[in-house]
Amino acid sequence: MEKEFKPISGYPMLLVVLLFAPTIVLFILGLVGFVIVSPNSSAVLTLFGKYKGTIRKNGFFWVNPFYRKQKISLRARNLDTPPIKVNDSIGNPIKIGAVVVWKVKETFKAAFDVDDYQNFVNIQSEAAIRKLAGAYPYDDLEDEHNGESNHLTLRSGGAEIDEKLEDALTRRLEIAGIEVIEARISYLAYSEEIASAMLQRQQATAIIAARKKIVEGAVGMVDDALIQLKEGNIVDLDEEKKAAMVSNLLVVLCSDKAASPIINAGTLHN
Repeated sequence: MEKEFKPISGYPMLLVVLLFAPTIVLFILGLVGFVIVSPNSSAVLTLFGKYKGTIRKNGFFWVNPFYRKQKISLRARNLDTPPIKVNDSIGNPIKIGAVVVWKVKETFKAAFDVDDYQNFVNIQSEAAIRKLAGAYPYDDLEDEHNGESNHLTLRSGGAEIDEKLEDALTRRLEIAGIEVIEARISYLAYSEEIASAMLQRQQATAIIAARKKIVEGAVGMVDDALIQLKEGNIVDLDEEKKAAMVSNLLVVLCSDKAASPIINAGTLHN
């Protein structure tokens, strides 16, 4: 457990050390006891392997010259993980990267509970990203029946996916006394070997969804047209003529090309 150490001010001790200048050994020991702690930095102190405390207050201090002083920065840091190749939950190879903003919260854990806390952050961040990518699909390709996605995906998850990544990192890095300030996906794409095929599938899905909306609208327009013709007694159509009219209207409304009108100068039968 981290505890705060309150050191002696270094300025009066500097005068004391200077008085010992004729005595080389005492002079050197006195100099070794000085420590400077910058803003948002700390010094973890140990005496012959025993933890004595952490100096968090910035300034110029003097401590027991036999104390071992380990400097640990308390500043926020960015970790921009390069895109790594993994498989999503349905086996598609993808590339994913993330940005993690973190800082040391408990110097005792950072100094003594892990070997190298910076390397620990790097490795655990990559592990958390891999696990997240394997838990969700890149995109919801199977759920196309309503044109809506009912499942959380890496591509559409947005803030929810980032929150899950942040929670996972918080749990993993807690052992090292690390506070995760923010974590978010910074890069997401299909791997090169399937990127072209998946792009074509996405385009095809979008075209099908658009066509479905067009057909739904066209059917509604044809239905309205038949109702208005009947209610207005504009023309009396039998079932065969209705079928022909519906077919022609649907072709015109659903076609992706402009219709070419044909003037019929005869009767409805010719």
